[in-house]
Amino acid sequence: MPGDRLTGALCALGAYALWGVLPLYFVLLEPTGPWEVVAWRILLSLLLYAVLIALPGRWRRLRGILRQPRLVVATAVAGVLIYVNWQIFVIATFTGHVIQMSLGYFINPIVTVMLGVLVLRERLRPLQWVAVALAVLATLVLVLGYGVFPWLALGVAFSFGFYGLVKKTIGADVDVTSGLTLESLWLAPLAIAQLVAVALTTGLTFGSAGPGHAALLAMAGVVTAAPLMLFAAGARRVPLVVLGIAQFITPTTQLLIGVVILDEPMPPERWAGFAIVWLALAVFTTDAVTASRRRAPDVAPGPPIRQE
Repeated sequence: MPGDRLTGALCALGAYALWGVLPLYFVLLEPTGPWEVVAWRILLSLLLYAVLIALPGRWRRLRGILRQPRLVVATAVAGVLIYVNWQIFVIATFTGHVIQMSLGYFINPIVTVMLGVLVLRERLRPLQWVAVALAVLATLVLVLGYGVFPWLALGVAFSFGFYGLVKKTIGADVDVTSGLTLESLWLAPLAIAQLVAVALTTGLTFGSAGPGHAALLAMAGVVTAAPLMLFAAGARRVPLVVLGIAQFITPTTQLLIGVVILDEPMPPERWAGFAIVWLALAVFTTDAVTASRRRAPDVAPGPPIRQE
C-alpha cells in the first residue's frame, strides 16, 4: 500500500541519516578512546538485544539456531567482521579521517559486487565492469595524487563487504534479532578483555568524565540498535533497489561532516578521486535501476543490513 511504502521509506531514510551522523556522536565521547568505545558498544548492544530476545517467540528461534553448528560458526564469523568494521570506523573518527571513511562506504556497493564475482562466481554486466574499473582508478588517483594509501576506507569497505557475504550465506535461516544477539554474544569476551586492557593502561573513562559524558556513553547500545531496527522496518516495505540508492545518504553525510564541521583537509587530488568514485556510483546505480525494471517491480538485489 502507498502509505505502507511511505512509512518504509521514512524508516530507511531515518536509518541512513542516523548512520551518517554517527561520527559526531563518537566525537562527543572524547576523552574515551576507540577501544573502550567499541567495547562498551558491544556489551551495551548485547544487553539491549537480550531484552528483545526475551519477547515471546524469539527465544525459541534463538535456541533453534544454536542447535545448528553451521549457523553458530557463521554468526561468529559475522561478529568478527562487524567488529573489525566498527573498530576501523571509530579509529577513523577519532584520528580525523572521517572523509576517508566516507570513501569506504561510497565504494562498498562496488566491493560487494566484486566479492560476488570472486567468491560466488557471479557474472558482472558490462556497466558493472565499468563501475569496478572506475573504482580502481579512483583508488589509484587517491594513492598517487594524495600520497596516502586509503587503508581505512578499504578496511571499512571490505570488512562490511565480507560481512554482507556471510549474511547472504546465512539467508533467512537467522532472523535479525537472533543474528545480532549472537554476533554480540561471541564478541562479549573480546569486549571485556579490551575494557580490562584499557583499565590497566590508560584507565576507563565511563563515569569519570562527568554525568553528561556517562549518559552519552551509556547510549552506545541504543545508538547501535536504533538504525538497525529502522532499516529492518524499511526493508520490508520498499523495493530493495530504493534502499540501494538511498544508502548513499550515509557516506554523503559523513563527507559533509568531515569537510564542513570537522574541517578535515580536502585537497584537489582528493576531490578528483571522489569525483571518479561518484562517476562509478552513477554508472553502478544506473545499471541497478535498469536491471530491476527488467525483473518484477519489487525484486532487486540490495545492500546487506548495516551495523556501523
